[in-house]
Amino acid sequence: MPLITLGINHKTAPVEIREQVAFTPERLPDALKQLQSLPGVIEAAILSTCNRTEIYCYLDDSLIIKDQQILDWFSQFHHIPLETLSHYLYEHDHSDTIRHAFRVACGLDSMVLGEPQILGQMKQSYADASQHGSLALLLGRLFQHSFSVAKQVRTDTAIGSSAVSVAFASVSLAKKIFGDLKPYTALMIGAGETIELAARHLHSSGIGHIIVANRTLEKAETLAQQFDAEAITLRDMPDHLERADIVISSTASSLPILGKGAVERALKKRKRKPIFMVDIAVPRDIEPEVDDLDDVYLYTVDHLQEIINENLKSRQDAAEQAEEIIDAQVTEFLDWQKTLHAVDSIRDIRQQTEALSRQVLDKTLKQIQQGQSAEEAVQYLARTLTNKFLHQPTTQLREAGKRGDKDTIQVARKLFLAAKK
Repeated sequence: MPLITLGINHKTAPVEIREQVAFTPERLPDALKQLQSLPGVIEAAILSTCNRTEIYCYLDDSLIIKDQQILDWFSQFHHIPLETLSHYLYEHDHSDTIRHAFRVACGLDSMVLGEPQILGQMKQSYADASQHGSLALLLGRLFQHSFSVAKQVRTDTAIGSSAVSVAFASVSLAKKIFGDLKPYTALMIGAGETIELAARHLHSSGIGHIIVANRTLEKAETLAQQFDAEAITLRDMPDHLERADIVISSTASSLPILGKGAVERALKKRKRKPIFMVDIAVPRDIEPEVDDLDDVYLYTVDHLQEIINENLKSRQDAAEQAEEIIDAQVTEFLDWQKTLHAVDSIRDIRQQTEALSRQVLDKTLKQIQQGQSAEEAVQYLARTLTNKFLHQPTTQLREAGKRGDKDTIQVARKLFLAAKK
């Protein structure tokens, strides 16, 4: 009963193709329903992000099913010819699917090595499939095991401890300089994706207050609402600059928007209390001369890139450790799956044993109620349970002895007799 993955990601396809095969939240329930209705598909889940779309399925190998059926459905669902998609698709079968799921959850297959966002996206994929009834024992266990592996990798390696994006690097530098960010205020200049990501990192790091400055107040307010922040326009920024301990700027301006004079005036009002500044923009938002001021620590995108390159090497070393953890966890998952062959037998044995136990216990309790001594009742209970439990195995062993079936006798000894020390 194989697990398979069919997918497309940032390594195999450009964004123009990836956006065509993304599953929107509105269409996801119908997609899961259609996918699970395909012959032989027992369980199904869909992971769809800006960088990847992947279909995970657990198939019934008692039926003749080809992966081609899922490929055909994928093509038809998105109205894209299969010959167009085939150049970009990859496929993993069973143990490779398990390994792939673990690597994705750990961020080892991400555009940014070790990034943590993909784990949250996988958890959402799991929640969606569970909600719409397309997950059961095996695929559900695969996702849960993936989450555990990701947690172990983040605990036991340094895969997520080094900044490898300019936004994350900016906030990491701020934390190194200030330590606890709670007493401090950050001024975010701009409202684009990088500023939003930096604000998210600051907010999750416990920054005391965030001010968002943008050319249009409406965009500043939209971003500020996400982080319980304050919104201002660039025109009003000089009046608020003195409040900022941390300044991170990333706009599309062709000219600097923060000059040496404005920063110097803010420093005087702050009584020379230092300001940490990060200019992520290209062209630069902050005049280079600002770096000449004694109480300003100004970093540009080039400074950050040096940090990122060093940290990327650190993550690559951690990724090698993570691969070793994943190897061991793939083996553990496969071992667990093998035990499923015995599940039905274990359940039947337990149910039969419990039924016999209840039957004998009821008779024993009745004997006590009718005046029989506790000692005699307990002896009856022990003797009867032993006879009932061993009746069928004993009968089968005798038959095996008559047939000369030494294998059955050896298995019985292994099951019922404790190993000699």
